[in-house]
Amino acid sequence: MRGINSLRRNLLKTALVISTGLASLTTSFVVSAGEPEKTELKFGFIKLTDMAPLAIAKELGYFEDEGLEVELEAQANWKVLLNGVIDGQLDGAHMLAGQPLAATIGFGTKAHIVTPFSMDLNGNGITVSNGVWGEMKKLVPHENGKPVHPIKADYLKPIVDKYNDAGKPFNMGMVFPVSTHNYELRYWLAAGGIHPGYYAPHKGDTKGQIDADAFLSVTPPPQMPATLEAGTIYGYCVGEPWNQQAVFKGIGVPVITDYEIWKNNPEKVFGMTKEFTEKYPNTTVAVVKAMIRAAQWLDADNNANRPEAVKYLSKPYYVGADYDVIANSMTGTFEYEKGDKREIPDFNVFFRYNATYPYYSDAIWYLTQMRRWGQISEAKDDAWYKKVAADVYRPDIYAKAAKALIEDGEVEAKDFPDFATETGFKPPQPDFIDGVVFDGSKPTEYINKFKIGLDADEVL
Repeated sequence: MRGINSLRRNLLKTALVISTGLASLTTSFVVSAGEPEKTELKFGFIKLTDMAPLAIAKELGYFEDEGLEVELEAQANWKVLLNGVIDGQLDGAHMLAGQPLAATIGFGTKAHIVTPFSMDLNGNGITVSNGVWGEMKKLVPHENGKPVHPIKADYLKPIVDKYNDAGKPFNMGMVFPVSTHNYELRYWLAAGGIHPGYYAPHKGDTKGQIDADAFLSVTPPPQMPATLEAGTIYGYCVGEPWNQQAVFKGIGVPVITDYEIWKNNPEKVFGMTKEFTEKYPNTTVAVVKAMIRAAQWLDADNNANRPEAVKYLSKPYYVGADYDVIANSMTGTFEYEKGDKREIPDFNVFFRYNATYPYYSDAIWYLTQMRRWGQISEAKDDAWYKKVAADVYRPDIYAKAAKALIEDGEVEAKDFPDFATETGFKPPQPDFIDGVVFDGSKPTEYINKFKIGLDADEVL
């Protein structure tokens, strides 16, 4: 495949030179973004199935087609990964969407990280222990002997209240303070009347447990099932394959996917330092080109390539979980309670619905959740949210890569936003579990809609 693609590109470029003459060669080169300035690269990732665009770009030779020699290296946790990008040990990485935003505004580590590529939509779930599920199941409506989905946190609230009344903390795990998982778990809990707690960094409090009914703490993704089994936590929010692992091990039950909390929500991003993108602009575009092609392959023909993708991901140096565990969600199904497997073709989306485009409105949603839960301590106006989004999310780089691929005949223009008119803001989105509509152009108004959480101008 890689040889055919490379040959095709070279033939296209040769034809262009012949038809336009030697004088236009330099112009064609500029349009195609030019040769990469740095060709040997190391990218980091965490062992989750949504790192797939990186693995596929390497395994199918898409990086090689761009003249890049890429090494992929698993990282111990999200903090180590971020630090590796900041200090230059890594040239880029599979990141939590909140990481570039948090670093740029100085929550935690201060560094200007940008993202020219969104890696996927959906892909997470919330799992509870067998004991907790046994109590919840009594309250959840059933049809034909099976629970009716989506399962709201309303059915968890009586259990959490019982723990609190007994003076026993109800502990849950999420992967990182600025992870999608943290915000999705908080969103789900709050929609069910369970307070997940506030952060107060201006007071030196970064635990996020002020006023909490349920106490959330960090657990690295691969350790989630073991931590649940040990009884240290009673539930968690994590990406795959670690929800399905709980099902296979018989230690827990996934009760809801993030697709059911927010339909087609943005998940991971590819992050690089702003300095890297400015020093190596052609390299940056080349990386994005390869990853766009990988994402397209992952979603092609109604996920027809997913079984092959699972073979790659199950290798020990990528995700390293059993083929069947990864395939349980990656191939368009999701198993809740053991034996209750349902069709969810969009559980993992890598290319459909403009999944790879870095929308400003996606960035703003994360920022509103940081403000809602106190990670951003003080009131900010709408202009601030939009400026931070534009500082971090880089659709301009993405557009260069996509246009070059369209020019080379690798992709079709119809599969991308109209770059001439795209604003970076999605239309108002109503598909949240609590029915609250998100309009990225009005962040302050959005924050003030919630019953649980800080108001836009409230300070702890």
